[in-house]
Amino acid sequence: MVGSVALAVALFLSDGGIYRFTSFAESMTSMGILTGLIGTNLICLMLLLAARIPVVDRTMGHDRALALHSSLGKPVLYLLLAHGIFLTIGYAATDGSNVVSETVTLIGTVADMPLAYIGLALFVLVAISSVVAVRRHFLYEVWQVIHLLTYAGTAASIPHQFSTGGLFLPGTAQRWYWLALYTLTASSLLVFRFLVPLITSLQHRVRVHSVRHEGPGIFSVTMTGNNLQSLNAQAGQFFTWRFLARGQWWHAHPLSLSAAPDGTSLRVTIKATGKGTARLGALRPGTAVYFEGPYGMFTENARTAEGVLLIGSGSGMAPIRALLEGLTFASGKATVVLRASRETGILHQSEIERLCAERGARLFYAAGARHPFVDSWLPGDWVDQGTTLGSFGVDPARTDLYVCGPGAWTDLVTQDAEIQGFKASAIHHERFSL
Repeated sequence: MVGSVALAVALFLSDGGIYRFTSFAESMTSMGILTGLIGTNLICLMLLLAARIPVVDRTMGHDRALALHSSLGKPVLYLLLAHGIFLTIGYAATDGSNVVSETVTLIGTVADMPLAYIGLALFVLVAISSVVAVRRHFLYEVWQVIHLLTYAGTAASIPHQFSTGGLFLPGTAQRWYWLALYTLTASSLLVFRFLVPLITSLQHRVRVHSVRHEGPGIFSVTMTGNNLQSLNAQAGQFFTWRFLARGQWWHAHPLSLSAAPDGTSLRVTIKATGKGTARLGALRPGTAVYFEGPYGMFTENARTAEGVLLIGSGSGMAPIRALLEGLTFASGKATVVLRASRETGILHQSEIERLCAERGARLFYAAGARHPFVDSWLPGDWVDQGTTLGSFGVDPARTDLYVCGPGAWTDLVTQDAEIQGFKASAIHHERFSL
């Protein structure tokens, strides 16, 4: 990422940009160009991080890629705002006018500039909608549609880069760099966000086989299809599912597998957190399913040691159950810890108990209310007793930790793991935000 931004800046400076800081007006204009180039470069990187590119998913992990994608949002917005402000000040100083008059002139007379302002407005809208306090008031699908305006904003901002100022003249290195970056970004989105899922869904013809209620507001959906083994899905991975039933097709549900794939079926377990997920409990057998995936590095491939410690909370118990079934380990080399506010809230409890008995894994239920004064991933009474991750009898040097659950809770587990001596490479996590 740093290298890409540095290259964009270096190309600008080497193409005469270094001589553009000879006066106040030229310095402001040059700063506007630089902030615009850096901001646009980061937008392309953001889109690439969210494009579901296989090599990114395998090396970085889907959740880390999206976390980095999200972290770039504010810097990009500030850079684009600075781009507009610096350029307007620079142009106004050159023309001997004020900022307001120059803005009106730019919008009214400069080719492609209205599109550029529309693009900036779209980015501001996306940034505002992404603020946590604002996002809570939107349905996930509404927020997702607003977020897709990033594509429109990017498209609207491209024309003025090539038509205004002569920066990307034919034959220059800058022109070829930006054409290559835009082509890579657009083709990655088209291929991996749209074409691959469409073709894969048509090939495998996944259908709902059955829906089983696991408890109040919790149910499992088992799906079957053609040649599912060729998906190469693994325990611990997730898909984004769209169930093509009336009123459901436009809802995208990122859900981890709750059972190890057997080549003939795929199962997910859903906790109803709103109207969209609650309606999935009424899905009928035979309902067609459109899907993207599999995604994620929360798998056997991440292993570094012979022992495993599996820790799950809430909906995160579903992939933990799948890992318990799918991971390779010898009897006595696996420990499972399930965190819930009460023991009756354990997801797939009977299945997990059976798998632990069959595979020789130790099982602990960390059930109980949180501590009123201490932030901990464990129940309050366990904290008062001095319990930590080290109390479960595992050797950090010979154990991989897999943890899945709400983000803040997962952070507490990983912090405890680091204190207990787990290597960073042996800590694997998947975050659930709901």
